[in-house]
Amino acid sequence: MDVGQIAGLIAAIAFAILAGFLIYPLIRLGKLFDQLAQTIKQAGDHVVPTLDESTSTVTQLNQTLTDVNRISAAASTTAGNLGALTDLYGSMLGKPVIKVAAFLYALRKTISSFLSGGSNSAESKPVAAKRANDGQGNEGRTR
Repeated sequence: MDVGQIAGLIAAIAFAILAGFLIYPLIRLGKLFDQLAQTIKQAGDHVVPTLDESTSTVTQLNQTLTDVNRISAAASTTAGNLGALTDLYGSMLGKPVIKVAAFLYALRKTISSFLSGGSNSAESKPVAAKRANDGQGNEGRTR
């Protein structure tokens, strides 16, 4: 054996020792990849039913929102119709009722004035006009 063969033998032994040291981490890394693949498979198995449930939930939510939109549109239409009906009643009945009430008030005042013999008309005059008629202007007061 010459020097080159001995150097090759030493290099081969060193490579074998290095490969021996690297086998254990490579085996551990392979087990890690197996565990990782199993975890991903389990996660995938659980994700599909979750996505199906979320799809059905979104579908039900959309149906509920459609119903709510329909109800709110009906309520808005009802409110608009009620406002129009109120305006109609106000214009049809409000002004005549006010006129009838004013007429009845004037009629009642006139009848009460007529029945009391006209003395109510003197009470309705302002105080200054009463004093002027009675002759008690500013001159009649004592200071």
